[in-house]
Parts: sequence; structure tokens; C-alpha cells
Amino acid sequence: MFTLIKQVKYLVVGISLLAAQSAFAAGLMTPKSGNLPQLEIRQHHVEVTIEDGYAVTSVEQVFYNPNDAELEAIYSFPVPEKASVGEFTYWIEGKPVTGEVLEKQRAKEVYQQERNQGREAALTEQDSYRTFDSYVYPVKPQQDVRIRLVYIQPAHLDSGIGRYVYPLEEGGVDEQRLAFWSYNDVVTEAFSFDLKLRSSYPIDDMRLPQHPQATASSLSPQEWSVSLHNGQAGSEQESTQTPSTVIHKLDRDIVVYWRHQQGLPGSVDMVTHKEPGKERGTFMLTVTPGDDLTSINEGRDWVFVLDLSGSMKGKYQSLVEGVRKGLANLSDRDRFKIVLFNNHARELTSGYVQATADNAQRFLNKLENTGPSGSTNLYAGLERGIKGLDSDRSSAIILVTDGVANVGITEKRDFLKLLERYDVRLFSFVMGNSANRPLLEGMTKISNGFSISVSNSDDIVGQLLLATDKLTHEALHDIDVKIRGVKVKDLTPSRIGSLYRGRQLILFGHYWGDGVADVTVSGKVSGQPAEYSSRFEFPGQSTRNPEIERLWAFATIEDLQNQIDYLGEDADSRQAIIDMAKEFSLVTDYTSMVVLREEQFQHYGVERRNQVRVAKEQAARQQRSTAPVVDNRVDKQQPMYSTPRAYPSSGSSGGGAFGPWLLLLLFPLWKASQRRRNAN
Repeated sequence: MFTLIKQVKYLVVGISLLAAQSAFAAGLMTPKSGNLPQLEIRQHHVEVTIEDGYAVTSVEQVFYNPNDAELEAIYSFPVPEKASVGEFTYWIEGKPVTGEVLEKQRAKEVYQQERNQGREAALTEQDSYRTFDSYVYPVKPQQDVRIRLVYIQPAHLDSGIGRYVYPLEEGGVDEQRLAFWSYNDVVTEAFSFDLKLRSSYPIDDMRLPQHPQATASSLSPQEWSVSLHNGQAGSEQESTQTPSTVIHKLDRDIVVYWRHQQGLPGSVDMVTHKEPGKERGTFMLTVTPGDDLTSINEGRDWVFVLDLSGSMKGKYQSLVEGVRKGLANLSDRDRFKIVLFNNHARELTSGYVQATADNAQRFLNKLENTGPSGSTNLYAGLERGIKGLDSDRSSAIILVTDGVANVGITEKRDFLKLLERYDVRLFSFVMGNSANRPLLEGMTKISNGFSISVSNSDDIVGQLLLATDKLTHEALHDIDVKIRGVKVKDLTPSRIGSLYRGRQLILFGHYWGDGVADVTVSGKVSGQPAEYSSRFEFPGQSTRNPEIERLWAFATIEDLQNQIDYLGEDADSRQAIIDMAKEFSLVTDYTSMVVLREEQFQHYGVERRNQVRVAKEQAARQQRSTAPVVDNRVDKQQPMYSTPRAYPSSGSSGGGAFGPWLLLLLFPLWKASQRRRNAN
């Protein structure tokens, strides 16, 4: 069945292709004084391990100060999706010193006092959803400075395909920030990106769609590695530079895909951490459903809410071509409405129109005579898109944006309350590293939709084809998880919402004691109750995965922040976030990480709690690296699902079950042909 989702596929492809031409680099160190020459990036090394359902990323960089003066510098790195920073290390007199987390204002005061006394110090803060900004002092003249950042994030699968993004592109939507900074994105001595994937389930293949020069190799069906070193993967812009001055440019996200073997069963996996002698343990439960959600064939109403702000300049013609190809393939049972927004919102279609060839051409002509400009009044766009929904037909809103809500109504709670008033699914395609992901993801969750983050380095076509399956199949709504037989508390997320075809359910929590538990996942499919259950054991001791504690804390803090965004900040919620962030050493909107000389930590009475935690996590990672791959599936004796996992449908891709993966393989060649066509 042809659906309007095909239009979104081409639309986002077009936007993203041109967005790559105007991306700005991030992950850089810059003098705080904008009048001084930029620091040289001499080395940039990345080590990633994906195992047991989460990824650990370590970024180590060496910068050189070419100036004759001592200075303070700022290291800026995009906030990766769902990532918690657990370590920021600054080398003082050749020795690595790990930071400790304090309340934000206290951390800033300590850093400023040390800086004013001329002593080495560093401070890492979170700039809302945008970046982690680290202030480093002093960066001495004609000398190097070395830093390391380590973050942890869940590694989800979608329809048997995993995806990891190492973010480097600054999204180009923060005009004030771009006006202040001038970026130096060239690595001059050594660049490396090494990724190790260890999976409980067999892996068929790995791909880097924008870095075909990378080496991906299989040690076994469950162990793969990716290597990208020095000049191997330079961007096109490097060809005009000499190899001695440009080793690599940090102007393009590194996106890695892997594909699980076909035919794997639906399953439940669990990773735990429970130290000897401790009553309380922490768990991460990953439910990968079997494929029992049937396809939907009746006509639907689709509302396209399209960002036409100034950050979309250079992308508009591709947007028009995407709409052209999409409208040509609509089902005659569908209706559509197109809303454009920048400073204001306006409806291009004046209500719903039937998906006929004449209507398609008429509105394409209107799009041809429109151009991007202005700011981003996202609320006006959504409000206009929701207006006039037909309660007798299934409706969905497709939001495509690369920016932030910066004019009109901008508070998150106002967006959430708007969507609460209507029975409509919102599906957001979040483009780039600067979009307001917390806002966009919060809106999709409260409407029981979903959001997909899209990088310029993605296989955009494959990403959108995966989304097609979700929007053309039933979903499990109103999900509830019950665990009996073992004491369990502090479950997060507290509100799960909906589960779409191919997606996984990730649940964190605490448990006490040990033993066998009955676990039930229930919900509704097309209004009818559905229930899945299993029995498995919670262990009395488990020390393999200490990082699970930080992941639980981050997910819980995210839940608390969502409540604050909706209900408003109160002293109890704020203090709960601060206490949890300090206990588990996490950088948040309310806490920061400070690095001092060892004797100065003692001077300020700062307990070296994170130093102990980091050492424990490093030791565990070392032990895991030399041990065999662990099978984390816990429902083998009593499977929760009787059907295999969902894989991309042949109908959605037009190319068999491997459609999105095949497109992933062909995507770099397609881009090259587009560049040749444009050159001619």
C-alpha cells in the first residue's frame, strides 16, 4: 500500500542532503576570549564499546595553544541522545585527574576561586539540551592540554537494526552561538575511531553509510569491530589540504549501523548490578517483542507540519522535490494537509484534500513559490496542524524540524497541554544535533507517538522506511509492566505509553534480595487487551555491569525533569535531581563536574566519590573485554513471545525484507550520483 509516509521519506532525504552542506563542527576547544587564535586540535581519539544493551564512549583529545599568552579555553561537545556524562578528566602536570560533581553554583564558585588563584582547574556544565561545555584553565602558551570525556547511553534496536551516532556536527540553528564562535575543526596529528560491538545475538553485518573507508570486521557472529584512523575517513573538503596539516575534519557525524540475524525470537534480556553484601540491586530490562502487530489498510488523515525557518535555507528545493515524489504515491483513501511555519504558521492546503494527482500538482506549484526565512514558531505550526482534526478518521501529525522553538510560545508545558487536548499521534523527525530533543520527544510521548533522531550522516531513506512500518501497523498502547515475586521499586520510565512495531521496551529499576519473579507486559491493541508474561530470576550478586547504576539514575532524572517541565519546578523535585546527580556523579541542569588538584579537593571538602566509581567501571570494562560474550536473555525457559521479532516489511521498502539495509548500502553511491548531477 502506498502511504503518505513515502512523502516524508523523500522530504527528509532532501532536507538532510542539503543540511550536510551547511553543518558546523562541534567537540572543539576554543579560547574564551573570541579575539585570540583558535587552539589547534592535535589528537582526537574515540573508543566505543557496545555491549549488554548500552554503549560506553570515551573521547580523548589533545589541544595546542599557539598563542603567546596563557588563556582560559572552553571545550564544547553536543549532548548525545540519552547520554549521561560520568567522567571528565583533565591532565594536570602530566597526570589525569577525574572530576567530581557538585551543585551547579557551588561548582562554579570553586572553579572561579581556583582560576583566580592561578591553579589548574576545569568545570563541565550542561547547556540545557544543547552541549556539554567544559572550561579549562590555564592553557599555557605554546603547550598542549589533554582532556577525556566519557559518556554512557542505551543502545536500542529498531526492527533488528542497531544504530550508534558519534555526534560532531553543530546543528547550525543557534545563530547567537555561531556569531560568537569561529570553529577550527581540523585534526593535525592523529585521529582514531575504534568501536567494538559484542552482542548476545548474531550480527549479519555492519555499515557506516558516510564513511565507507572505515574497516568493519567480524571476529565471530557476535563480535564485530570498526576502525577509522587518520586519513582513512577524511571528508571531501580535505582533498584540497596537505596531509601534513589535515589528518581529519570533525565536521561530520559518524553513524554506525549493525543488523541482527533474521528470524531471531522475541525475547526479554536483563542486565543487573548488585554488589556483594548489598540488599539493593539495579536492573535494565529490555523487551524485544515478537511480530504480532497486524497492518492497517484503511485510509488516514496525515498532517505535515514543516519547518520553514531560516535554518532551512539551502534545503528548500530538495524539500519541494521530496513532496513531489511523495504526493505522487499516495493511496486514494488518504487525505493530507500541509502546514508551514516560521515566525507564523499558515496552511497551504486550506483544510484536508484528497490525494489526487491534480491536487498534488496544485500544491506543489504553491510550494515552488515559497521560500524559507525567519525564526521558528513551532507552537503556531502544531496548533495550526491540529486544528480541524476529523474525529471519525485516524489522524497523525508528521513534524519535521531541525531547529528550536524560539518565537511565540516556547514553554514545554504549553506544548504538552496542547497535545493532551486532542486524540492524535505526533511523529517527529528530529534533525541534527541542535534540535530541542527533550521538547520534541516529550510531545511525541504524551501523544503516544514516537520521535526519530536523524543525522546528516544517516541512511536517511532506511530510517524513514523503518518508520513506515510503525505507522502502517497496529501498536501496543497503554502499556503496564508488573513484576511479582521479587521486591521491585523505582521503575523508570514511570509512563511507558505506546510500543510500535520493531521497537524495544527499555525499563530500569531497583530490586531487593533475589529469586524468581513473574513479569507481565500488558496493554491494548486496537482497543482490545493484550498480555505477555514470563518467569525468570533476579540474581543475588552481579558485578559485571556497574554502569547500570548511572543509566538508572539518568533515566530517573529525565523522568523528574519531564514532570518539572509539565507541572513547574518545585523545591522537592529540584533537590531530588541534585541529590541523585551527586550520588551517581552525573552532569545535569542543576549539577556540574569540577576538576581540581588533589590537595584542593581536600581543601574544599569534596569527597572523591566519582573517582572511586570511575575506577570501578574501568575495571569492569577491562574484565568484560577479556571474557566471552554473555547471553543476557532471561526468558528462554518461559518465552514471553511465541513469534519472531519484527523485521522491515517487504511492502514498506519495495525490495524485500532487506529493503532498508540494501538502501543503506546504496546510499553513498546515490549521494555521489546526485553530486555529479548537480556539478553538471
